Amino acid sequence: MTAARLVARCVHGLEPTVAAEILQLGLGTVTRLGHREVHFRTFRSGPRALGLSTADDVFLLAAQRPDIGTTKRDLTELALLADTADIGTLMRLRQEQGGSGAVTGVEVSASFLGRRTFNRYDAEDAVGQVLARRLGIGYHSRRAGAGPPPAHSGWRLTLDGTRATLMLRITDRPLHRRAYKRHSIPGTLHPPLAAAMARMADIHPGHTVLDPCCGAGTLLIEAGLHQSHARFHGFDLASESLRAAKENAAGLPISIDRADAGHLPLPGGGVDRVLCNPPWNGQVTARGRLSGSSSHWWAELRRVLAPGGMAVVLLPDAGDIAAGIRRRFVPLRVQRVRISGAQPFLVQFAAPGEQRGV
Repeated sequence: MTAARLVARCVHGLEPTVAAEILQLGLGTVTRLGHREVHFRTFRSGPRALGLSTADDVFLLAAQRPDIGTTKRDLTELALLADTADIGTLMRLRQEQGGSGAVTGVEVSASFLGRRTFNRYDAEDAVGQVLARRLGIGYHSRRAGAGPPPAHSGWRLTLDGTRATLMLRITDRPLHRRAYKRHSIPGTLHPPLAAAMARMADIHPGHTVLDPCCGAGTLLIEAGLHQSHARFHGFDLASESLRAAKENAAGLPISIDRADAGHLPLPGGGVDRVLCNPPWNGQVTARGRLSGSSSHWWAELRRVLAPGGMAVVLLPDAGDIAAGIRRRFVPLRVQRVRISGAQPFLVQFAAPGEQRGV
């Protein structure tokens, strides 16, 4: 069997998390970590790589060469990159890894680091037209902003200043587009980031897991998919959030109710894990008691968490980490990520006290 060279694309900052998941799932050997990329090699066939919860997407490595120059005349080098791809082997490996064999067209998405005199669409067209010609099918340019027709093969081109890398998506749609995500709201959490938080929380069977600002329910759903033998509770004040969370979590053992995160209807010390992306007046405006001060949120976390319990939270700046420390939470792990132009901190806090049995 031919070894498949795969690339998992992810949120910047989650590269080590994705690599760890690849190894934990036994998917293959990690060969390189790059900017928003984890390269790995596998001899296994089947759709196992499509179970990567912390990755945005998974691709087959199609071709690679040194990064091209910064001017439009250098784009001819990208055509040569597309010419070197072993199209027949790629299509066979795509099916072996769980993708579709039916391809009716070509679509390319490009990104690059550094300043260039060409734009992403110039790079996409340079590669896409060659791929379409080699496959004998049509090419869909993204210049006009319209999405591609169904069954177009998704190709990814990255220029990171060192390498030019061409990849073929295994599936017809990106992995981060979860089937459960029937409804979304402003500020809803990116599912792979939520999955990373759930894995960081180390949830065990029988644990009680809380999201006091659950929004559309993404954190609790990802946690439930990761560890189904726990009890999950979500609260929010916004009626639109509650509707979205209940519909997204339909059929899953997740309790969703209306409550103020600054005054939760829970007894003290009964929660083993807290997962939360608190509304610190970014995309979502804080409501209820949180609109006056974040101190109510920290006080409730301190009250409901069991001694030695754990909270995994997404915080916008270092000052919020200091606020948790002042409440006697102990930061066990701090990881900065970059998403939607922001660079929040992913923080794993331990509550003071002896760890409950896990």
